[in-house]
Amino acid sequence: MQEIILINITGKDKPGLTSSLTNILAQYEVTILDIGQAVIHDYLSLGILVEIPMAHSSSSILKDLLFKAHELEIQIRFSAIDEKSYSGWASEYGQERQIITLLGRKLTANQLSKVTAAIASNQLNIDVITRLSGRVYPDAPELLPKACVQLTVSGTLDNPAKLRGKLLEISKETGIDISFHVDDIYRHARKLVVFDMDSTLIQGEVINVLAEQAGVGDQVARITASAMNGEMDFKESFSRRVALLKGLDAAVLTATARNLVLAEGAEQLIQTLKKLGYRIGIISGGLDFFGEHLQNQLGLDYVFANVLEIENGKVTGKVNGDIIDGPKKAEILKTIATVENISLQQTIAVGDGANDLPMISIAGLGIAFHAKPVVKENSDQSISSVGLDGLLYLMGISEREIQQR
Repeated sequence: MQEIILINITGKDKPGLTSSLTNILAQYEVTILDIGQAVIHDYLSLGILVEIPMAHSSSSILKDLLFKAHELEIQIRFSAIDEKSYSGWASEYGQERQIITLLGRKLTANQLSKVTAAIASNQLNIDVITRLSGRVYPDAPELLPKACVQLTVSGTLDNPAKLRGKLLEISKETGIDISFHVDDIYRHARKLVVFDMDSTLIQGEVINVLAEQAGVGDQVARITASAMNGEMDFKESFSRRVALLKGLDAAVLTATARNLVLAEGAEQLIQTLKKLGYRIGIISGGLDFFGEHLQNQLGLDYVFANVLEIENGKVTGKVNGDIIDGPKKAEILKTIATVENISLQQTIAVGDGANDLPMISIAGLGIAFHAKPVVKENSDQSISSVGLDGLLYLMGISEREIQQR
């Protein structure tokens, strides 16, 4: 086997640095086996794994590189790689990799320390660390800052549930969202994103607002909370809440729709998804009147929600058709996927309540968003510390890409 050398370069980054070094390697007909580079605060870390041809002496190549490094005012180090070591490293290529994403208002050393310790205790190795969020400006903090780093890890994971449980524990303890999923082909092939409406795509529960107008706010709020926590059958709770709205003037619905407040980051998320060609929909156990309003406002492709019955300008206290509960949400997601000719692995579902769990559990990427405890504990992924646009980071999209026009 020909001689293999790992070259590590560190120092102040500058234009032409890589070109100058690889030009020397080119003169000796060197083969590049691997290369990787990172730059933080204009400080370069570059690694090049090379194979030296039999026709040339490695000492001549290293000497020329040392002179060039001195000229460029950078540090350079060489490590000989033996055949056994190289073969072992090469054979690891293609093994399953996991993606662990840390997302919050800020990232602390304590949070990163605990997550990386959990990774190490499961005999996994961190291959790549990538910052997805934008740069932080300490003297001009954003009103709603975001910090996100993505860790690509490799190795055989014997007990995924154990690691997932530990990461959930760290998330609760440190206040950072931690996403953990397999780095597979579907991660880059999502085509459809569906959202619950109330307390997900918009702030608050619309039916609670209507109940306040009808003078039954406390009664409806108690039923809503019980349903969202999974303490009451959704169909029963929904029927009871709608019945309490009987006699409400339809004009109240129009006024309420005009005052809907989108969730933090929702508009940015929808704009980016549309720019990337995603199909977007609402699958809600709420009311179609407001879903259709959001569809027109945001340019959504699908809306499925309960049809509120209105007669003579008044709410009757009933809905037309079947009530959309948790199982029905999952069924609708399957139907949309079929219509779009995509697999469920290519779908993303986002929700906050217990009735969202069925669709969250079958989607390729299911997200519990600022969810009730029972939902968060039964979802593989969750966002609790930032806005809805944090979903873009979990999809592997960087702030730089988001801001591109």
